[in-house]
Amino acid sequence: MSLPGGRRPSTEYLLRATLNPREDDTADAGMSSKASDRDGHEPNAVAVEVNTDGPSSSSAGFADFTEMPDEPVYRVYKRRFFGLVQLILLNIVVSWDWLTFSPVSDSASQYFGVSESAINWFSTGFLFAFVFISPLVIYTLNKGGPKTSIIVASVLVLIGNWIRYAGTRASGGLFGVVMAGQMIIGLAQPFVLSAPTRYSSLWFSDSGRVSATAAASLANPLGGALAQLITPFWATDASGIPSMVLYTAILSTVASLPSFFLPASPPTPPSAIAADNRLSLRQALHELPINASFYLIFIPFSVYVGQFNAVSSLLNQIFEPYGFSETDAGIAGAILIVVGLVASAVVSPIVDQTKKYLLVIKICVPTVAASYLVLIWMPATRTVIGPYIVCAILGAASFSLLPCALEYLVLITHPVSPEISSTLCWTGGQLLGAIFILIMDALKGASGEPRDSMKRALISEAVIAWVVVPLPLMLGYWFFKRTGLVRLSSVESRVSD
Repeated sequence: MSLPGGRRPSTEYLLRATLNPREDDTADAGMSSKASDRDGHEPNAVAVEVNTDGPSSSSAGFADFTEMPDEPVYRVYKRRFFGLVQLILLNIVVSWDWLTFSPVSDSASQYFGVSESAINWFSTGFLFAFVFISPLVIYTLNKGGPKTSIIVASVLVLIGNWIRYAGTRASGGLFGVVMAGQMIIGLAQPFVLSAPTRYSSLWFSDSGRVSATAAASLANPLGGALAQLITPFWATDASGIPSMVLYTAILSTVASLPSFFLPASPPTPPSAIAADNRLSLRQALHELPINASFYLIFIPFSVYVGQFNAVSSLLNQIFEPYGFSETDAGIAGAILIVVGLVASAVVSPIVDQTKKYLLVIKICVPTVAASYLVLIWMPATRTVIGPYIVCAILGAASFSLLPCALEYLVLITHPVSPEISSTLCWTGGQLLGAIFILIMDALKGASGEPRDSMKRALISEAVIAWVVVPLPLMLGYWFFKRTGLVRLSSVESRVSD
């Protein structure tokens, strides 16, 4: 990056400008006129040149160019929140659609005349659909950007929801038709779940990127919490299933329609990192496999997302054998997610300002594993206090970890475009989630426990959770210090070229 006349911005200034971008109030106020200096430079230009020949003319709301340094200035635009809110809404409804039947698995099995294991395939098949479509997601986000990806997701959500409702309303409920609609919605999920890191990199400064990623990414489990909490009240018995699916379809439709009116990209980049050139898709796919630090995030991320998906899907079946009601299990799921969201809302802005990614990761990973270990004995207490406390701790640690891991991944894999690494991580998590659901279902029943107890399944989850703990703890040490931290420092030299 260089300025007219061969001048080059200092790395110090680039990083300072990135951390303190200018908020462009006038860009979103509908101003039709554009200020320019007498040499024809637009006020939105990333690199601003000092006019040494005298004062320049400018419209109200823009600073005099003679007072600006001859360094790049980065801007953020208020319209960025429009797209962020839309990503949040879509992630909420997609996750709600995913877990529509899980909190009422017993009632759903009665309505469709199938086993609870068959109802579990609504969740399992949804996750496999994510894996199937993920290569197209990477291509869409890389070539078309977040707006294209969001529109594709909205269309699939609309089609899938109304197919599900048609299948539910048909005589006796057509399980196959509802499953087809569920798979179509499953194809939509990766288009919005993989988009937050790409969107925040495109629209947000370094001081707001973690919070933006957290808000959009954690909206997905929020949708799951709402499904766990609300759907049992919509379907108190088997006869309420069609109404429950209808209400979900209406909410999904309302949330999807604004997608078509999103702005595609900001007029100017919000940070030095965003302005830097990214590797092509082919180069990125060659670069990632040789980045050792990538695997230290990819493997535990995939495992913990997979375990969270599996436990969320089977929460009702985990607690029900011990006398808990569907409502009790739904509240546990809501606590798991709501407490997690609150914790992330506190942690993410702090990490935005301090950049203590590794510290948060290394605290949260053992906490997540410990929570899965203690969860083994919670259903047998037959009281709600213990399970609720463990779910709260698990949610707080998991949700604080997720955005930090995603944003740290963006940094250590730079200049690989963020949607590539995040899509691969999410795909790994969804694939393992589907596998874990099948394994946990197969492990039902244990000697000395109630019928269909999932104690053995919870033991397997805890063992796997602890096996991957050492991996992220190695970040910043030995070979992984070289491949991680050197890449971070090399960003400075790249943005100043």
